[in-house]
Parts: sequence; C-alpha cells; structure tokens
Amino acid sequence: MSGLKEERELLEEYPVEEYAEIVCETGFSCTCCGRCCTKAVNDHVFLLDDDVRRIREAHPDVMVPAPYFEACDQNGRFFVSGYALKTRDGNICTFLNESGRCRIYADRPLICRVYPYMLHQEADASGDLRVCHISGLNTHGEYNTPMTPEEASAVAEETMRYEKEYLDHQIQFFRALIALFEKDGLRYVRRTYDLAMQDFCRGEAVPVMVYCNGQFEEMSVSPPDMY
Repeated sequence: MSGLKEERELLEEYPVEEYAEIVCETGFSCTCCGRCCTKAVNDHVFLLDDDVRRIREAHPDVMVPAPYFEACDQNGRFFVSGYALKTRDGNICTFLNESGRCRIYADRPLICRVYPYMLHQEADASGDLRVCHISGLNTHGEYNTPMTPEEASAVAEETMRYEKEYLDHQIQFFRALIALFEKDGLRYVRRTYDLAMQDFCRGEAVPVMVYCNGQFEEMSVSPPDMY
C-alpha cells in the first residue's frame, strides 16, 4: 500500500499542463479497429465504482471479479479489488458488436474513454521515481495526428482523473482488506491460496469477495464465468 500512496502523491504533483503537451505530441486518433477491445491488446477493463453503478443498472450480468485475486484467507475465500467487464470467447469485450463497434460507446467505462493514454511510475536515470506516459505502443489506431490545445487538455485531465480514482480505489481496498482481516481474525495463508487456485484452474467454483463501493460483495465464480 505504501507504493500506491507514493504513486498517488507523485501523480498529484504532476502538472496537467505538462501532460497535455505530451498528449498533443502523441496525437492518437482512433481508427475504430476494435483491437483495444480484445485481450490481444489489453488484459481486462477495470471498472471504477461509478462505472459499476451505471453498468450494473443496465447490464447486470456482464461484470466479473477483476483478475488477479490479491489475497486469500485461511478459509479459501479469495479477495479482489474490483470488477472487470466479461469477455466472450475468452478474448472479446462483451460490448463489442459484430460490426466492431461498442454497444455502450456513449456510456463506456472511464478507462475506455481515456485509452490509450495511461500514466505509470518508474525510476529515471538517477533512480528517482517519476510519472511517465504510455500510450498503446503503436499497436492500433493512428499517432501524430493534429490536436488542438483544448482537446489535449481535456484528454490529459480525464486521464489523470482516471489514474487518481484508480489509485484511490486500490488504497481503499487494501485498507478495507486489512480492517476486515483484523476484525474477523482472518489470515493470509499462501498454501491455502495455492490450493484454492489449483481448484479454480481445474474449473471448480471458488468464493470471491469483490471490493466495490466501500464494501465486499461475495460471489462464487469458476473459469467459465470469468473468461
């Protein structure tokens, strides 16, 4: 959790104006190829609490516990920090239609709105940690297309908002996890985690506690539910 807090502090200090310049230089333009909506490019779509509330109301069956399970108690219950969107055929976002278009584009999750702009923490040449920009590694879309300063600023602000909300969510998850383990006398047992994961990989259903909107929601999931 200390690493998450440090990254959050660095992000708070990072000037949005500086990031807007990088966004403008990157100049990403979507070509509607749909590749970012597949696991060939992205592992999963993590949903923030606001995303969950909107999507659950209209599409209650498309959310699954996000990979990967962060902890397991001595009773074999897994704990994970939130929900992700389900995929079909183990590869394609459930909302990508046959024409390669998003069925909920106007109300898509925040991470989909800011993608491929992302920020992460890494050390510079002197070993000091700093915030860096990554943007899809030219695997899809077009780059170096013209952007107005206003467009770049809007993208930068929304991207930083997502990154801050995501880090806040992860910090809150670990705080809630620690508090729950202390209150209920739970313990993290690595061997129990490994055995429960073996059951899951064999196709068995396992209990998963998903952190959402400040509390844990219990589910029973098996690999077909997830993938």
